[in-house]
Amino acid sequence: MSLVRLIIKGISYSQTQNGAYALILSELEGQRKLPIVIGAFEAQSIAIALEKEIKPPRPLTHDLFKNFSIRFDIIVKQVIIHKLVDGVFYSSIICERDKIEEVIDARTSDAIALALRFNAPIFTYENILIKAGVILKVENDEGQGDSILKEIIHEDTKDSKKDYKNKTTEELQKLLKIAVLKENYENAALIRDEISKRQ
Repeated sequence: MSLVRLIIKGISYSQTQNGAYALILSELEGQRKLPIVIGAFEAQSIAIALEKEIKPPRPLTHDLFKNFSIRFDIIVKQVIIHKLVDGVFYSSIICERDKIEEVIDARTSDAIALALRFNAPIFTYENILIKAGVILKVENDEGQGDSILKEIIHEDTKDSKKDYKNKTTEELQKLLKIAVLKENYENAALIRDEISKRQ
């Protein structure tokens, strides 16, 4: 299975879960995005690592882990999001000490927060991007691209707590396009997970 390099595209507040955020990862050489729902603390830790100017007066947990690792000559080499089960992503942190590699299981949000602090690359497998990645493709066949785009834009999406289980797969595909177009990646993740359950 081939690895795909990911970069952090942004963090958005969850519209369906109080205190939750959607971390948006994007493939480095492509247009697919991987939305991952994370908690408020992890979102704050990732945001602080992204904003180099912000320095908390006391180390956050991920900063402490970095300080601890550096003190004992442990380097985080890379993070791999290696599994997706029922909408939950599983990750590994690849560490090195004295030229010996170790693999540590971690929550994806924690792994990414550490990867940022060590300037370590983030990867996932192609099959996970195929299963969970979202991308908006507006077809322009037979001059219908504009009407499809307008239909997507004007679709009513105010109710973000829709019961996706009652929708057909075709309806879900349409809602997925709408969510991505409106950059509502947290909803896109929920819809994507429902589609994946049916495959």
